Amino acid sequence: MDILSLVGLTLAFGAILGGQVLDGGHIGSIMNGTAVLIVVGGTFGAAMLQTPLPVFIHAFKIAKWVFMPPKLAPHEAIEKIVNWSNIARKEGLLGLEAVTEAEPDLFARKGLQLLVDGSEPEVIRGILDVELEAKEHHDNQGAKVFEAMGGYSPTIGIIGAVMGLIHVMGNLSDPSALGSGIAVAFVATIYGVALANLFFLPFAAKLKTLVQAQTQFRTMIMEGLISIAQGENPRNIETKLQGYMH
Repeated sequence: MDILSLVGLTLAFGAILGGQVLDGGHIGSIMNGTAVLIVVGGTFGAAMLQTPLPVFIHAFKIAKWVFMPPKLAPHEAIEKIVNWSNIARKEGLLGLEAVTEAEPDLFARKGLQLLVDGSEPEVIRGILDVELEAKEHHDNQGAKVFEAMGGYSPTIGIIGAVMGLIHVMGNLSDPSALGSGIAVAFVATIYGVALANLFFLPFAAKLKTLVQAQTQFRTMIMEGLISIAQGENPRNIETKLQGYMH
């Protein structure tokens, strides 16, 4: 669990609601179902329109990373790579066959299989680079869905505000209808801006950061496997990979 994300989201919305109460207002005054429908429905609809279905589904699959990010263990990974290097030096690359079958990480397993098959270092780099770039691109496309929502949300909020004002102007002769129209107008704007800046855009930025961290982690694994293929000393491999810890 990423405590910072949870605290940040709670603090952001809590500060706004708390400020409303401290200013003498009521939380109920900024609760409006019509405004929610306009802003949330319009934002999701616009995002769906611009996004292919697989990307849209993937975006919400990786959204949980904001609070439960994938576990990366670089120290343990370096230890494993050094151990693989020692096995390769003692038993040859074929000695890694048993390790390959037991490796849970699909990216590392693919690299180990290339080692066992006797692939050249540049071939290993080329194949794993393609895998790395494809994975990074796919995950970043998911993050961009939330980024797009952050762009649409304030504009949809303005649309809701204009609709509310139109409703008000059309009912000037009926004072009882003025209050609800004005409420929708202002609350829709608040929802649009708040959702963009407190939810959608922070989600997108956090996901991009996590994708970058995963890419760096896999790059480290790739460099370790290539170093094994090149027959480098295990101690030198360890020293090289420790540079990724910064």
